[in-house]
Amino acid sequence: MAEMDYFVVDVFTETALAGNPLAVVMNEVGLSRETMQSIACEFNLSETAFVQRRAAALEQAEGVRVRIFTTQEELNFAGHPTLGTASVLKLTAPEAVHGDTVMLKLNVGPVPVRFSERLHGEMTQRDPEFGAELDPAEVARLTGFAFEDIDPAAPPQVVSTGTAFAIVTLRSHEALARFRVDVETATAWLRERGARWFYALGPTGGDEPAWRARMQFHGGEDPATGSAAGCAIAHLVARGLAPSGQRIHLRQGVEIGRPSELFLSARLNLARVTDVRVAGSTVLVAKGRLFLP
Repeated sequence: MAEMDYFVVDVFTETALAGNPLAVVMNEVGLSRETMQSIACEFNLSETAFVQRRAAALEQAEGVRVRIFTTQEELNFAGHPTLGTASVLKLTAPEAVHGDTVMLKLNVGPVPVRFSERLHGEMTQRDPEFGAELDPAEVARLTGFAFEDIDPAAPPQVVSTGTAFAIVTLRSHEALARFRVDVETATAWLRERGARWFYALGPTGGDEPAWRARMQFHGGEDPATGSAAGCAIAHLVARGLAPSGQRIHLRQGVEIGRPSELFLSARLNLARVTDVRVAGSTVLVAKGRLFLP
């Protein structure tokens, strides 16, 4: 019987039982892809991450190997599993921490997570790729928004920093109450345009730049979507709706009782968006052992 440690953490929160939960499995026995997928279904969380330790020299050069699964598929990149897994390694594997940084080797490539406090980390995502602009009327039809809800200064657009989202920028966060994705129709429509899911956000007003966001997928709603948040800040900075290099506060998960706090920034340099950063805290909730035949 194979035995492996696992951890459950809440990501993008400083409070247990808030934020986005994640299971992190220490894959010490070389699990097959099929078994990892089955374990992800067993945990039944939005994502489960699997850590495969390698030789120290290889980890120093490339990072700690991590694979990420939803209950349905493997992902090349996802935000809260990246931050949460790096936090687990910081807690349990000091040899994986170099200075203040844990480097992960994901399917999409190396992603560094820098810690400014004990479990407050900031990941630097890949530079964004900007895809097709989307018809606001069609987006409104598929998401439940009114056409007038969508900010004309930032038309909906496909953006990817590792996973492609259709970013929908609203005039106000109040419109988020109307967010209802027609998942069956929207999935095919988005795939044709190179995106996986809609990510909708709107400003909350006030002196400091702050936003609220929602993301619905697989028939449910995500408490925090770090990969989409990176796409969103890249889109906002490119359109002049967020200052270059300034951190903004984004809240997600409020509507489903899992409030999450994300902190985002990106830089605009000669019409090119770079240095996309997504930060937040992680809380350890549980740890245990898996027993597999």
